[in-house]
Amino acid sequence: MKTIETNEELQKVVKDDLSLLMFSADWCPDCRFVEPFLPELEANYPEFTFYYVDRDKFIDTCAEWDIFGIPSFLVFKEGNEISRFVSKDRKTKEETEQFLTDSLNK
Repeated sequence: MKTIETNEELQKVVKDDLSLLMFSADWCPDCRFVEPFLPELEANYPEFTFYYVDRDKFIDTCAEWDIFGIPSFLVFKEGNEISRFVSKDRKTKEETEQFLTDSLNK
């Protein structure tokens, strides 16, 4: 998973073919819960390019994009948001896999 460092980088990657942005933070226990299965998801869903976005560094973007809970996942395709899994709830591996599968069908 690649880490987004700047707003310019973020604007560039949302224009890629299929970008999965995971909004997270180091202090978030629910975000730590998803970390162990992320490498497997990356391997099982090679259609996506996975990006880590630190919610605290991109707080203005989070507010602009209505991301108020983490971890949250957004999928962009060629500049358009096509899917989102945004809530304050802990995400399970199964829920995240279903989200990715559904996103491929959009």
